[in-house]
Amino acid sequence: MHNQNGLIRQYSWELGIVHRLIDASVIALILWLAVIGYGANLVVHYQISAFISIISFWMVAEWHALYKSWRVDSLWREARTIFIVWMLTCAVLLVVGFLSKSTDELSRVSTLVWAVTTPLMLIGVRTIIRRAIRHFRKQGFNSRSVAIIGCGKQATKLLDVISKSPWMGLHVEGVYDNSRACESGMVSENIDILMSKVRERKIDNIYIAYPMQEEVRIRNLLERLADSTVSVSVVPDYFVTDLLHSRWMSLGDIPLVSVFESPIFGASVIVKRMEDIVLGSLILLLISPLLVLIGLAVKISSAGPAIFKQRRYGLNGLVIEVWKFRSMHVLEDGGHVPQAQKNDPRVTPLGAFLRRTSLDELPQFINVLQGQMSIVGPRPHAVAHNEQYRKLIHGYMLRHKVKPGITGWAQVNGWRGETDTTEKMERRVQYDLEYINNWSLWFDLKIIWMTIFGGMRGKNAY
Repeated sequence: MHNQNGLIRQYSWELGIVHRLIDASVIALILWLAVIGYGANLVVHYQISAFISIISFWMVAEWHALYKSWRVDSLWREARTIFIVWMLTCAVLLVVGFLSKSTDELSRVSTLVWAVTTPLMLIGVRTIIRRAIRHFRKQGFNSRSVAIIGCGKQATKLLDVISKSPWMGLHVEGVYDNSRACESGMVSENIDILMSKVRERKIDNIYIAYPMQEEVRIRNLLERLADSTVSVSVVPDYFVTDLLHSRWMSLGDIPLVSVFESPIFGASVIVKRMEDIVLGSLILLLISPLLVLIGLAVKISSAGPAIFKQRRYGLNGLVIEVWKFRSMHVLEDGGHVPQAQKNDPRVTPLGAFLRRTSLDELPQFINVLQGQMSIVGPRPHAVAHNEQYRKLIHGYMLRHKVKPGITGWAQVNGWRGETDTTEKMERRVQYDLEYINNWSLWFDLKIIWMTIFGGMRGKNAY
């Protein structure tokens, strides 16, 4: 065990107090600067507000485990938690101010600046501290000695994650599984050797990475390790399968792990829908003259309707009808719909331009306001294509755990247009599932930004 590895852990309680005091200082300092900067008087109501906000922040932060160890947690996740904690803190202040009828004593501008700036500063301070700690961990300070029990796929993946993340400060002392060859290429040591190291306090954490069918071995290991003070974690093998936004949940008192789940639930449904209504209405208003011009151009340039509907799979695999400007001489929507190819004779000259620039998709903002689609999401494919690829690509139908979108993560990364091979469709689906797994309002706004200023890239859009 490295002699530098116990410093922060040894003084963890004291450092926790310091961390809380830093947060309190940031909250109070930003309030003071906001009040002084906008010429308000530092009346007693501000002092009371600072006190209430600090106490509320501490209490809500404890509830959300904000002061737990940062070792294996991401800054993004912590930043999201800070925003949630601060919003709840502001809600407490609003309730107290309303009940005490003291809101008239506070400057609206100063209070707004304080409310907006404080979470950003809290995140900034944590970023600086994290960078400093990670620098020291990369140098070997504040490291933890860990051991991995198991040689299978989940053990290999765990070893790979640790080796690629030196900032975590985790030093793998060895892999143990009764001296057999592992998938990673390492040869495991006997578990009895590990038990000796545990008794000698040379190991801080143990990760048991056996498959679920090895329940008896896991139980025996836990019984042996119960006679020690080492921290033990079990890595279930379902975490190396293709999960979709999995999370812990419960059915009564029974803990469950959702395997395939939509990321949009609870308040997220409201956030996503408000995003679609507000931005969709604004965009539709702005592009309405363009829609009229394109409609007239399509009608004049070739025979047939300017706009038509095609069947697509929507949320939960239900069939919806999406609006499109006609870009072909034919209106295909049957059991077999060939994908558009380069120099496709079905595509009109104007249609080629519309398809290349994705302008033929603009009427789908109507579908967005109808609630059938979202601005951002996996692009809907023809029903015939869905039936074809769901049999060929593992997890293909998981794309429909969210509403289809006008633009998506795959499209802004160049995966649009013709998918003439299964491999190309697999790459598109991978981007779609990556979007679903990492969905957030900020991710949506990023994709919209990339669409507006970078366009939906792809050389195969015919």
